[in-house]
Amino acid sequence: MLNHLMLWQAIKIGGPVMYVLIGCSIVSITVILERIFYYYKRSRTTRERFMKQIREQLEKSDVKGASMVCHRTQTPFACVVTAGLSSPQTEEKEVSEALERAIVVETADLERRTAIVGTIGSTAVYIGLLGTVWGIMKTFKDMAQHGSGGINIVIGGISEALICTAAGLFVAIPAVVAYNYFVKRINSFVIDMELCASETTGLLRAHKKAKAK
Repeated sequence: MLNHLMLWQAIKIGGPVMYVLIGCSIVSITVILERIFYYYKRSRTTRERFMKQIREQLEKSDVKGASMVCHRTQTPFACVVTAGLSSPQTEEKEVSEALERAIVVETADLERRTAIVGTIGSTAVYIGLLGTVWGIMKTFKDMAQHGSGGINIVIGGISEALICTAAGLFVAIPAVVAYNYFVKRINSFVIDMELCASETTGLLRAHKKAKAK
């Protein structure tokens, strides 16, 4: 109960800027949790294990079986390989273009909402600094109205400034860390997709040659 009262008192001291930071924090945490869960669902199978299964199916000239493996695997690189397997009889250039388009689509899905976290991480500190300036200006105004710089007035203004600054850092630091994590995960997904696309092109080329014999 005491902690709740202290938190509410800190919010009241911080002023309107605190409500903005609280809103940013709620949005940031929501997006962070949603993206972490999304990446977890999309990375349950390793690229090596998946491509081993695809290779085994294509070595048996079973394109339909390879497609079934893709449908069972809910990962970005599986969607990319599906795009390549959808038209095994087309020219290699067309297959490569289909794979590249699939990589672009999957990358866009992986990057969805991450810009929100990055923006909050980069602006929350400045919002906190705005609260700091607000508190200092309020302190000077109160001092001018009272005609003196009493200790209570000075402490109140400094508290408002420090609380907003601390809140801005509290919101910004997790958002920046999460955004850097997202960038690293997305880069890892993209590398896997590009490797799968390259290997799929080679496997389809070999499959086409085997059928031509």
